[in-house]
Amino acid sequence: MRRVVGAAGAVVALVLVVLTGCTETGAGAGPGAGSPGASESSGSGSSGAAGPPPAGAFGAPPRLPSSAGLPGWPHSLGLARDGSGFALLAECAGDRAAYSGSGVCRQHVAVRDAGAKEWVLRRSPLPDIRMPDGVSANLRVLGPGRALVENGGAGPDSRTWFTRDGGRNWRAGDGRTVGTTPKIPAGAVLVTDCAAPAAAGPDDCDRERLVVVSPQDGRRRALARVPLLGAHPRPAEQPEPDGSWWVSGTDPLSGRAAVAVSRDAGRSWQVSRLPSPATRPGWFTAVAVGPDAVYAAEMGELTGGEPVKNPMRALHRSLDGGRTWQRMWTTGPEREPRTLLGLPVPGPGGRVELGGELSGYGSVDGGRTFVRLGEGAHFTRRTPLGLLRESAPCQYALTADGVRWSEFLLACEDAKSS
Repeated sequence: MRRVVGAAGAVVALVLVVLTGCTETGAGAGPGAGSPGASESSGSGSSGAAGPPPAGAFGAPPRLPSSAGLPGWPHSLGLARDGSGFALLAECAGDRAAYSGSGVCRQHVAVRDAGAKEWVLRRSPLPDIRMPDGVSANLRVLGPGRALVENGGAGPDSRTWFTRDGGRNWRAGDGRTVGTTPKIPAGAVLVTDCAAPAAAGPDDCDRERLVVVSPQDGRRRALARVPLLGAHPRPAEQPEPDGSWWVSGTDPLSGRAAVAVSRDAGRSWQVSRLPSPATRPGWFTAVAVGPDAVYAAEMGELTGGEPVKNPMRALHRSLDGGRTWQRMWTTGPEREPRTLLGLPVPGPGGRVELGGELSGYGSVDGGRTFVRLGEGAHFTRRTPLGLLRESAPCQYALTADGVRWSEFLLACEDAKSS
C-alpha cells in the first residue's frame, strides 16, 4: 500500500543554522558488515561517480519574490530552472479548516514569469469544489512556462490540463500512458503508473512501471529501459543537481532496500544495494545529492519504541556517486531522529539536516551523530532551482548548498485567519 506523507503541521522559523562541531553523546551505526556495497570509498573518482557538478549548482540560494496577499492557501507549488513557477491555490468560504461545512472552494492558479517581481493569478482550468469533497488537484511544472494540472490521478478517467505559455491557455487531456520514450527529456518529471492490472489504483496495483511526463505535450509515456527494483519502484520526480536520476526499490535477490541511478537521462541504470539494518522490505528510499556526498534515507516501519509517522530506518551515505554506501545512522527505539519529511538536506563537509515530524536535526559528521535544531516541522523536496522547504502555512525557503536559505511567502492571508 502506498503511503502519503502528511504536510507539516506547525509554523517554523526558517533561520540559517550554522552547525558547530558539538554533537550529542552516542554514535550512529557503522557500515553493515558483510553486506555487498556496504563499504565506503575514500575518494570520489570512481567509475560510479558523476563528473563535476554544473557551475552554480551548489552556490548561493536563488531568490523568489513573495506574494503573501494572493487569495486562498497554496497546496501545490512547482518551480522551473529559470525561476518561473506555478502554484495551485484554494479559496474556501469561511474557515478553511471547516471542511465539514457546506461552502464552496474556488481554485486558482498563481504564476510567476521568469524575472517577474510578483506572482499573479491566471485563469484556472479547475472547477469550484464543495468543501466536504476536499482539494485533490496536483500540479507538475515541466519547464519554463510549462505545467500540467491533474485531477483524479493517473488513468483514463482522470482529467488533465497542459499549458506551454505560463497559464494563459490550457489544453484538456487525460492521464493515460501512451507509447514509450527512450529517455527523460529536459523539463520532464518521472512518475509511475500501474502496469498490472492496467489502470488499477495505487492500493490495488500488483506491478508499477516508470513513466515520463513530457514537457512537450504533458502526456505520459513509459520509459523504455528501467532498473530491476521489484514490483513497486519509487522514482524521484526531478533530477539531482548533477543531472542524475534516482529510483528506489528492492533488490530482487535479497529483498532488501536498493537504489538505481541514471546519468544518461534514463537510457541506462546502475543498481546498488544499501546496507539496510532490516531484512524486510521498507517503503522507499529518499535520495539527495549534495556538494560532496549522496545521502539515502531508508523509510519504513521501525522496530521498538513509540510508533511514528514517516519513520526513517536508516541514513546511508555514498562518497562515490552511489556506487558504494555506508550506513551512517541506524534508528533505534528512542534515539532521534526517527522520522523524515521529504528529503535529507546535504551540505558541504559532512553537513546534513533532517526535517522530522516535531523537530529538525543536524549533523556535521555525515550523519553519525545529530543535534536538535529546534521545534517545528517542515517538508523538503527537490526542484530544478534547489531544495524547497515548505512550512505550514504559506512559508517557503530555497537552498542550493544546504546551508544558505532564501525565504518567500505565498498566499498567506487565508492562512493567518485560519
